[in-house]
Amino acid sequence: MKKKIIPVLVAIALICVVVLVTVIPKILDRYSYSKERADLTEYFECEGDEARIMHQDQLLADRALVRDGAVYFQYDTVAAYMEDRFYYNETERALKYTLPDCVETVFLDTAVIIKTVPDLTGQGTTESETLNHTAAFEEEGTLYLWAYYVQRYCDMNYALYGGGGEPYRVQIFTEEDTVNTATIKKATAVRRLGGIKSPILTDVAAGDEVVVLNRMETWAEVKTKDCVTGYIEVKYLENEQEIRRTTGREYTEPVYPRIQRDHKIVMAWHPVMSADANSTLDGVTANTGGLNVISPTWFYVAGGADGVSINNISDASYVARAHGKGYEVWALAEDMTLSPDLYGILSSSTLREALEIQLVSAALNAGVDGINIDFEHVSKDCGVHFAQFLRELSILTHKNNLVLSVDNYVPEGGRGQYHLEEQGIVVDYVVLMGYDEHWAGCSEAGSVASIGFVERGIRDTIEIGVPADRIINGVPFFTRIWSTNGGEVTSSAVGMQAAKDWVNNYGVELMWDEITCQNYGELSSGGALYQVWMEDQESLQVKLNVMNTYEIAGLSAWRLGYETADIWAIIAAYGNS
Repeated sequence: MKKKIIPVLVAIALICVVVLVTVIPKILDRYSYSKERADLTEYFECEGDEARIMHQDQLLADRALVRDGAVYFQYDTVAAYMEDRFYYNETERALKYTLPDCVETVFLDTAVIIKTVPDLTGQGTTESETLNHTAAFEEEGTLYLWAYYVQRYCDMNYALYGGGGEPYRVQIFTEEDTVNTATIKKATAVRRLGGIKSPILTDVAAGDEVVVLNRMETWAEVKTKDCVTGYIEVKYLENEQEIRRTTGREYTEPVYPRIQRDHKIVMAWHPVMSADANSTLDGVTANTGGLNVISPTWFYVAGGADGVSINNISDASYVARAHGKGYEVWALAEDMTLSPDLYGILSSSTLREALEIQLVSAALNAGVDGINIDFEHVSKDCGVHFAQFLRELSILTHKNNLVLSVDNYVPEGGRGQYHLEEQGIVVDYVVLMGYDEHWAGCSEAGSVASIGFVERGIRDTIEIGVPADRIINGVPFFTRIWSTNGGEVTSSAVGMQAAKDWVNNYGVELMWDEITCQNYGELSSGGALYQVWMEDQESLQVKLNVMNTYEIAGLSAWRLGYETADIWAIIAAYGNS
């Protein structure tokens, strides 16, 4: 009997050995934690002196550079996530930042900041400050800014991690936010994916704090202090809470001064094409009511890359007469009549400053109260230079107690080069030309300023970031009479009375159009279709109602002399509302 049992026991023993040798290790392997470590260089996709950037809790595609222990951000990264007021002039190899009362300049490959307080002599007062590292440099066509230098101008905090064989990464904070955090209960690993077999990215110790990005049933996506984002088992987390996170810096945002009136602006543009035309002031204002600002077209910009000048037809006696009527005078400077090379002027620091000085000096000599910039030929590539022109000009106008207003197209059709948000910070009033919805070159007839067009212009400008109390909406005193004949569309711009005379002379029946909020009429004659969307007392009242709804700063009208007398009563009522 014993002889029969022994072989059975041996067989069982062999089976147990096989199980121990083959099955158990597989079971243990299945449920054991992988010790494989991920390649962080491959994970962060950077090497050498490159650094990945973590903005808040988002890993950016942008790269920074680390030189001599200093972090350098790309110019585009700075503009997108930290501060977009830096102005770079590639030709001059100069980087400028405009503060409320001065301009600070660094030239590439230097560590010196030159602070200039501009004045009307063109000399200004300057002082310099030497930094510990080069402030900015260019490499392979990319501009880099030292992080500490950037931090000088914005509420940004940063920390560098890595090195010593690990890839560099930079954590930046630029805003307050709310995040979920947790404390590590026991030392463990952060893995690339949620699973015990996923490679280890980094280790965390008991007491470390992590940001919980996404909490699931057994795994949580977390971010460590040194910018590693991965997965950790929920059982290792404790003290989970929602916290308010700040940049961690004491920073005071610069306050750009503003000249603001305590009443609604009721302005009208007065086209003055020659010095002799200044005598028309009394005639064009004879029937006005509620007007408190007049803007004569006095400064005509001329020149280009070789030099800049203004054709100045201002008249001090005009200003005296206007003041006697209770009007402020905001002299208009324009870029259309003399066809200047605006890019050539504004892209040169020397010529830009010369234009700024000429404009302010001319305004002061004439005794006006403000300057109205009406540059309508700002090209896409000129936009950054135009924005810098307004920043610098605002320093001089505010030092000399001149109101600075700027005329703009409504923000549609890709006109971002006018930088409305920046205007809303550095200039006193942002003026929308709330007309020319359909203009002389249009291929179809339509309203000059339908109510939808007007409201969108105001609403979109506010959404861009311009405060409502800085917005002046331009309204038209003109109407277009349209002709469509054989597919050819033409129009003529006429004043309110001329439009009424045309309607009466041809017996055109007007009907109120609820879509445009205008009186519409049409006439077929000689194979042509004539159409008119009237600008009159009724259409203007609807526009004023919308402007009141948005609580903007006021109105400006193009142009004096085109209106009928009956509109001034409702304008005066608007100004007093």
